[in-house]
This record gives sequence, structure tokens and C-alpha cells, in this order.
Amino acid sequence: MAATLFHFSFAVDNIDRARAFYGDLLGCPEGRKLSGRADFNFFGHHIVAHVAPEDVVGDKGRKLSGDATPLRHFGVVTTLEDFEKIAERLTRGGVDFINKPAMRQKGTVREQMLMTVRDGCGNAIEFKGLKNVADVYNAS
Repeated sequence: MAATLFHFSFAVDNIDRARAFYGDLLGCPEGRKLSGRADFNFFGHHIVAHVAPEDVVGDKGRKLSGDATPLRHFGVVTTLEDFEKIAERLTRGGVDFINKPAMRQKGTVREQMLMTVRDGCGNAIEFKGLKNVADVYNAS
């Protein structure tokens, strides 16, 4: 296990849909089961979905410049191989794509595949796939 884990707590409008998306579709193991919340191992990180429909941001608010992705989103950076597996799983699952899988920053050290989906609970989730995951930090 990693020496540190990233933790993120977020609002969802329906806990059953959260379990279906994060647990069943993405295959993220669920941890503690408490009323009104679900803990998941999100690709090695600890996320907690809390039922709080009034706090879900969804498509409200600003979008990223030149993109349909809401400014408020979260996700994971993976290898290209893992990205392809996740993309296939999401496509088979019939998710609502905000941005379908596409190459971004082609020809640069940060060349990456990127897709953004709706989790069915009011949140935008972004996936990036790079040859070398650490290149996400490269300023070039």
C-alpha cells in the first residue's frame, strides 16, 4: 500500500447510483457501508460519496475553457493501457460521455488520452491516460 492516500469527499444525489457507477461499473471496491454514504477505493485512493442532493454541483457553474467539462470535476491519471480498459468498460456500460475518448496535446511529452463522463449522481469524472503517468506534471 502507498505511504499516503489522497482522500476526497463529494456529494451525490443517489447512493444506489453511486454504488452502481463506482462499484459495479468501475470496479472500485467499497469499504465501510454507513447510512447515506459509501467509501470506495478509487484506483488506490479513498473517496467518499455522501448523499446530499442540495450540494451536487453537476453541470452548474463554469466550464473549462474551450471544453464541455465542468470546472468542478475529479478523476484519475492512468497508464494508456489502463485508460483503454476503463474506456471500454464505460462504453459497454452506456455512460453519459461529456467528452468521448480523444487524444490531447499530441506530439508533446504530455500527450494523453482524455475522456470525461457523468457518474449518474451529478458529478463529472475525468480520466487521463499517459505513457508515463508522471508526465502529467511535466511543464513542457
